[in-house]
Amino acid sequence: MPEPENLCDVVMLVSDIKHKKLYNSYDIALRTEELLEKLISQGQWKSARELMTLVKIRIKYITDNLPQEATAANIMRHVLKVIREEYETASKLVTANLNNVLDYSDSLINLKSSLLDHLTEYKVELESSTENIAAQASEHIHMNEIILTVGKSNTVEKFLKSAAKKRAFNVIVVEGAPFYHGHIMAACLAKCSIQTTVIPDSAVFAMMSRVNKVIIGTHTVLANGGLRTASGIHAVALAAKHYSVPVMVLSHMHKFTPVYVASHDHGAFNVCVSPANIIPYSTGQLLNKIEVYNPVFDYVPPELVTLFISHQGGKRTIICVPFVIRIIPSR
Repeated sequence: MPEPENLCDVVMLVSDIKHKKLYNSYDIALRTEELLEKLISQGQWKSARELMTLVKIRIKYITDNLPQEATAANIMRHVLKVIREEYETASKLVTANLNNVLDYSDSLINLKSSLLDHLTEYKVELESSTENIAAQASEHIHMNEIILTVGKSNTVEKFLKSAAKKRAFNVIVVEGAPFYHGHIMAACLAKCSIQTTVIPDSAVFAMMSRVNKVIIGTHTVLANGGLRTASGIHAVALAAKHYSVPVMVLSHMHKFTPVYVASHDHGAFNVCVSPANIIPYSTGQLLNKIEVYNPVFDYVPPELVTLFISHQGGKRTIICVPFVIRIIPSR
């Protein structure tokens, strides 16, 4: 077990996420990669087994303190897999036999340099992931279509802007009350000469019959193919299902998590924040009579999702059916 001060980097990472100094998944992913790079280059470990133990300790700390934040733990799980693969490659072990159990206890000279080289490549992949997703936009958005999106997503914004270079289409942006990030999204799209309309959340069902596609981002893709996403998107997905409108989800691979949620009522799934954005404190008499819940996330079941578009490979899409995720190369 490491000394408590050896966890200071991951403690600071958790603190910054909790206090919103790190907000979006991209910044969290880069910060986590840098943390692991420092651990590998400067950490007190002598074998792959010791290094994997250090990484697992950090994964446990993050999952215990941030059960709703999957990105950092997913990056670390990916690095665990890399450590195993690089160890097997460096030691030239034959792993075709499934009964061959490795203890990863040998000290290998080239292991550290191999891991650092892989992390450098992985960092480049993280930095270019949004562009790789956006590069596929023209394959999914066609002329004169009406696209609906919700709130503000940097990935969705770049995806739509990329499509606008080759296609003319209209975008309907749901404003996403009570934070109204949809207004910012609409302004960003309008600056690129994309025909954009902002609608309130209550108008989604009325407008859905005119929509060709729904394109959204997500916070986490769960093990069953469901989504942990911004509050309000479940209603949008239900309206899309009613009118048989495809729902496309843009997601980086580091958002895919092995976490499984049995139902949207699961206590560890959601976070409730202050209701001040919904009902102001000035309505004091009303507040004395009611309890107000302001959940951050919605659970969107897998049967409401039509298509995932990921950055991996640049030209790969992921088809989601209930409880199964199959990776299919796009043509």
